[in-house]
Amino acid sequence: MAQAAAVAKPPAPARRRRASATPRRLPYLLIAPAALLMLGFIAYPVISVFYYSLQNYNPTKPWRNGYAGFDNFVHAFTDDPQFWDTLTFSAKWVVVEVGLQLLFGLALALIVNQTFVGRAVGRALVFSPWAVSGVLTSAIWVLLYNSQTGITRYLADAGIGQYGTSWLSDTSTVFPAAVVADLWRGVPFFAILILADLQSVSKDLYEAAEVDGASRVRQFLHITLPHLKDAIVLSTLLRVVWEFNNVDLLYTLTGGGPAGETTTLPLYIANTSVDAHNFGYASALTTVAFVILLFCSIVYLRLSKFGGGDK
Repeated sequence: MAQAAAVAKPPAPARRRRASATPRRLPYLLIAPAALLMLGFIAYPVISVFYYSLQNYNPTKPWRNGYAGFDNFVHAFTDDPQFWDTLTFSAKWVVVEVGLQLLFGLALALIVNQTFVGRAVGRALVFSPWAVSGVLTSAIWVLLYNSQTGITRYLADAGIGQYGTSWLSDTSTVFPAAVVADLWRGVPFFAILILADLQSVSKDLYEAAEVDGASRVRQFLHITLPHLKDAIVLSTLLRVVWEFNNVDLLYTLTGGGPAGETTTLPLYIANTSVDAHNFGYASALTTVAFVILLFCSIVYLRLSKFGGGDK
């Protein structure tokens, strides 16, 4: 019996391999339930959008539903001028918004990084707009732009402009008015991320630069900016995606008007699906927007060499 037990018992190296494999697999087993849930909540909607983009699907006109192939995409690129108008405005909106938010956010981060009395309170006030939701932000600015009780009335009282002027109803002023409203909420995002990276810059670098006679401008160009490169690249990419998909603020603030002047591609997609119930065509437009964002993100990360250089 002793010999049989010795034969049945696996070799010691095999037992050690199984014992050492268990701790390596344990982290994956622990995160597996959450990973499966995330996969279900993310993968299913994405696959559904790709599927419906190849379909004619309108619940109000079921007799027209069916396989459409690439007809929705062909229609978007050849027979839908509103698609090109909204895509052009989306690009304009993203470039202006992200560029100004980065510029003002960087300046704001440099200011609150200095030592002054009440710095903690100042930082809290500066960063507080980022905690406000997009719908509430637009509601605040709708009140500020109100022609009867808002900014324009006080300007008219001071002799600037006319009474009853509505910046959100004028095609010549609605874009800058919407830009200012979104800047109020978007600038703190850049300021927060850049400030966090600024605080990790060694003061010895600036002291050595001062000893060498470097001016503040040269210190900023050769010490601060190189150190902030990855933070700027990441925050800019995130903000580009968010601004491209901006729906809540513009929808509440202008509704895409006047005369479609502030209709972005995502807002056009929302109107096409929710108002017109044309879910097949809206899915095709969503797929196009996804491909555009994916392509631009890959190109941007490759050109910026994100994470590839030392600070």
